[in-house]
Amino acid sequence: MFDLHDLYQDLILDHNRSPRNRRRLDAADREAEGYNPLCGDRVTIYLSIRDDVVEDVAFEGSGCAISTAAASLMTESVKGKTVDEAHRLFERFHEMVTEGAPPADDGPGLGKLEAFSGVRRFPARVKCATLAWHTLVAALGNRAELVTTE
Repeated sequence: MFDLHDLYQDLILDHNRSPRNRRRLDAADREAEGYNPLCGDRVTIYLSIRDDVVEDVAFEGSGCAISTAAASLMTESVKGKTVDEAHRLFERFHEMVTEGAPPADDGPGLGKLEAFSGVRRFPARVKCATLAWHTLVAALGNRAELVTTE
């Protein structure tokens, strides 16, 4: 039996209780909406991009602890990164939660995002953890269609 502590680590619980960057970003020049029909998570990602750098990022939405914490930690992780670096961070995060691959030495480190490594053992929760990330990718690409986890 898996230990639920692996899933809901203190860092995840903290970011669920006190999400960082949870607000509407009025200066956003890009935004995207995401929806996870499996558990009802909803998220809107707002981006302000200047000179190919994520100058500011924020989110609004509702969802489970994993979804909310993932959005909060994601915003902290991509702020100040180039668009390309944000895409690579998404790829590394997605690989970790879906395949369990250890972070490679040739890309950006995941840092606090490694708290989600146990999510891969709970397949239904992978969609919760990746919803904000898939929505971020849509916002980075300035795509307006609704992002779903299905």
